[in-house]
Amino acid sequence: MSSRPVGAARRLAPLLLAALPLATGCAGLTPAERQAAVDAAARPAGLLPHSFKAPPFTLAGWLRAGASGPLVVYIEGDGHAWSTMTQPSRDPTPRNPVALALALEDPAPRVLYLGRPCQYGGVAADAACTARFWTSHRFAPEVVDALGHALDEAERASGADRLVLVGYSGGGVAAALLAARRSDVAALVTLVAPLDLAGWAAAKGLSPLAGSLDPAAEAGRLAGLPQWHIAGGRDRVVPPDIVRGYAGRAGVPVRVVPGMEHDGDWPALWPGLRAAFPEPRG
Repeated sequence: MSSRPVGAARRLAPLLLAALPLATGCAGLTPAERQAAVDAAARPAGLLPHSFKAPPFTLAGWLRAGASGPLVVYIEGDGHAWSTMTQPSRDPTPRNPVALALALEDPAPRVLYLGRPCQYGGVAADAACTARFWTSHRFAPEVVDALGHALDEAERASGADRLVLVGYSGGGVAAALLAARRSDVAALVTLVAPLDLAGWAAAKGLSPLAGSLDPAAEAGRLAGLPQWHIAGGRDRVVPPDIVRGYAGRAGVPVRVVPGMEHDGDWPALWPGLRAAFPEPRG
């Protein structure tokens, strides 16, 4: 057991889990109720709600705009994308917002937790929100562009001129695609992210994400960027070899955490992992 001080996510875990129950019998919470629960968990950590106009979407985020340093951006995973193995959900708002829990552990003065398109009320607000944007087109060019608009606005709001992008699961795919297209990214960190989408779909026996961009095809554009990719040793959703497949193309390191599953207790490990982030560029 570590002797480190209990972090924000651990202190707020009872509140967050009470408001965002994971049990099947409590799955009826509305996206608005889940958003309110995120507000309640984020505010004590100085993360305040911010709505980003990013046509054709409106993205939900929570921003701590401190006085110095790069803006550390945590991009959420795919959320509740599927109701069953074959049936997309009606709303991808996450039931267990892992990227939020990681953001709550981050001590940086400037932090943004950013939801993906159509999460946290987007289905009701944005006419563009159809299931393809959390299934086959979850990493489509218009999705990446929308996330980029949100980052631009967050930089202006926070006063930052550099970004450290951190993505959980599918959020890591989005982070890599964004990093390949921007000149203000100082470092890239992903956690259990299927960075080789084609290889991941083939390995899992899934239909290719035909409407999505694939970071593995763009690894060369990230050459020279400080980056670090973390995999779980027992992750059956995104096996370590998928992460290694991308990392081999990019020539960057992978950290495999023994015994960890895709949805393991990553927030408990995050302070130690966060301390080993690569030194930002610039």
